[in-house]
Amino acid sequence: MTSAKKILCIGAGYVGGPTMAMIASKCPHCRVTVVDIDPERIAAWNSDELPIYEPGLDQLVAAARGRNLFFSTDIEAGIRENDIIFVSVNTPTKAFGLGAGMAADLQYWEKTARQILAFSESSKIVIEKSTLPVKTALAMERILNSRVNGVFFDVLSNPEFLAEGTAVRDLEQPDRILIGSRETESGLKARETLAEIYANWVPREKIITSNIWSSELSKLVANAFLAQRISSINAVSALCEKADADVTEVARAVGMDSRIGAKFLNASIGFGGSCFNKDILNLVYLCRNYGLEEVADYWESVVKINDYQQERFIRNMLGAMFNTLAGKRICLWGFAFKANTSDTRESPAIFVTRRLLEERAEVVVSDPKALKNARMDLAGSAGRVSYVEDPVRAAEGCHAIALLTEWDLYRHLDLRKIFETMEKPAFIFDGRNLLDHRRCFDIGFNVYPLGKPPLTHF
Repeated sequence: MTSAKKILCIGAGYVGGPTMAMIASKCPHCRVTVVDIDPERIAAWNSDELPIYEPGLDQLVAAARGRNLFFSTDIEAGIRENDIIFVSVNTPTKAFGLGAGMAADLQYWEKTARQILAFSESSKIVIEKSTLPVKTALAMERILNSRVNGVFFDVLSNPEFLAEGTAVRDLEQPDRILIGSRETESGLKARETLAEIYANWVPREKIITSNIWSSELSKLVANAFLAQRISSINAVSALCEKADADVTEVARAVGMDSRIGAKFLNASIGFGGSCFNKDILNLVYLCRNYGLEEVADYWESVVKINDYQQERFIRNMLGAMFNTLAGKRICLWGFAFKANTSDTRESPAIFVTRRLLEERAEVVVSDPKALKNARMDLAGSAGRVSYVEDPVRAAEGCHAIALLTEWDLYRHLDLRKIFETMEKPAFIFDGRNLLDHRRCFDIGFNVYPLGKPPLTHF
């Protein structure tokens, strides 16, 4: 067991909060503090209603909070009092200047690095937990070690590989823990210190190490590979619809090849979330920066296929519903970018809603966990979008249902009752291939799956 450590995480978001809760749970001898500049977010972490939804997270936080897990807005004290600092701040895609739309916006990261430098009174281990471009650690080292005052900082890269909706399980039983460091005596010692913390619950053979640049790049590449699989099967889904093939059957046959595997081969309306789109565009920008234009074009095509799939979904709706959506009431089942999370960042539902509004449709949004975020994402659309948590009530009087998030509750609804309350002809556009399409058709719906022939009554 590792000796007691005082651990700080700067950033109380989707990565920092759950990660620190797990460390506090598995390392009761360590004191873990999470700080953030947002007082409302910290207040939520200290309440019974956490700022993010993840299955099992409530219990994890409740068990450790106040014992060895603390949430605070006092960043200065946190930096001064702790020995190990995780940096888990937001690194969105840059929206201005050089690299706009592709490069990572590192202003929050640099501000944090300068805060660590300003408030530190002793040497510390600083850990990149945010997803950052390759060589960011070098910039952090240059900032942190810019003063000659006897205080020294070792910088490590420890990327997260969490999937929202299963984050607690992923933290407790990770596929691997990756720690990158400098290959110096000090860097290797810092790396071992962090490895000892994880070794409290993660088998040593799953704690892998590398040089710091490989670690930084591994996160971007992992997300790029996963997104590539999604875009690949979605591209095939378009072909299946034209060829009267069934993408589910194609995916099953392909996925049984041991060289390929079945994961991430479910055709859908497209990927979303805070990572895939951002990280691929960051990878594209890096490749272009190094003059690797063909490589950049290859990875950019993954994002283009994702955008195409979302636009294709809208075009299919428009074509099926007699080439006009104006004045029609469309119910969206699901707004989170995936099931079992409240996160709506880069959700395909945002694109779909905006395109529906452009077509002058009326939109009803339903989601069990994401309505608060949906309202923020669609601010400015007041009067044109309504929000109803109950999916049955949300569908009343609607011309169509578009299923956008694979919440399990949608499998078990009384679809016959729902059909009776809708305008006729009633349509279902299943953006996740979640429902029993033949049963929906038998009830009376016109059913449009992804990558399969539609089932229509005309």
